[in-house]
Amino acid sequence: MTSVLSDPRFHDEQAAYEWIEARIWPNGPVCPHCGGVERIGKMGGKSTRIGLYKCYQCRKPFTVKVGTVFEGSHVKMRHWLQAIYLIGSSKKGISSNQLHRTLGVTLKTAWFMAHRIREAMREGVLEPLGGMGKVVEADETYFGKQVDPRPSPQRKGRPYTKGGRSGPSGKRAVLALVERQGRVRTFHVIQATKANVAGLVAANVFKEKPALHRRGPGLCHPPSRRPFRRRVRPGRGSQQHRRVLLLHHQARDARHLPALRREAPSPLPCRV
Repeated sequence: MTSVLSDPRFHDEQAAYEWIEARIWPNGPVCPHCGGVERIGKMGGKSTRIGLYKCYQCRKPFTVKVGTVFEGSHVKMRHWLQAIYLIGSSKKGISSNQLHRTLGVTLKTAWFMAHRIREAMREGVLEPLGGMGKVVEADETYFGKQVDPRPSPQRKGRPYTKGGRSGPSGKRAVLALVERQGRVRTFHVIQATKANVAGLVAANVFKEKPALHRRGPGLCHPPSRRPFRRRVRPGRGSQQHRRVLLLHHQARDARHLPALRREAPSPLPCRV
């Protein structure tokens, strides 16, 4: 059995461009400037860039990178494909430092590529999770220091400690909605209160399907008040999602939290 990493698109620049063009332009090149498809020619010559086309309707050159995450980048296309494969196939995520070491690029380039790829993972129109025959599980986790930590009203400003540890005090709260054998959606909330959690669950979960949740500050409801929800033993989805977030070295910096939330759910649906 041949390894997927031995595919020419990961090693040859021309093959990498052809692989991208076959997926973005399945019916032939399209000018991103005027939308023309008829009078387009591929530029040749020793000094011409790989994958360069010219539209003779608007007389502007272009490549397949225009309008994609590759635009405005001098990184080799084969390195882009390698980074996309590593981020998409890594079960517990991959850091910029690891990309830097694996691809042989600078740390600044690896950070730039990772953030662009994570931005491309963002979904457009978000449909509700769940549905007929599907189960949605909710859980929360805490990590990363808050920019402006708020004192706990229950403890009158005193820090919460348990066994010498600070616990969730002063950390950022992340709520995860996991659709078993399906999608994962994460949210950064200022405080994981019942009102905040209930609003996110109501807005993102199919209303006619019971939601399964774990015990937590914002997820614990008496059965009499929430007859349509029941507590169960948590599946692997929330536990894996927690590991994905915590294993990112960038999670120590609060500025990277939005990008990490988009990357973390991506490997999970096929493994939950």
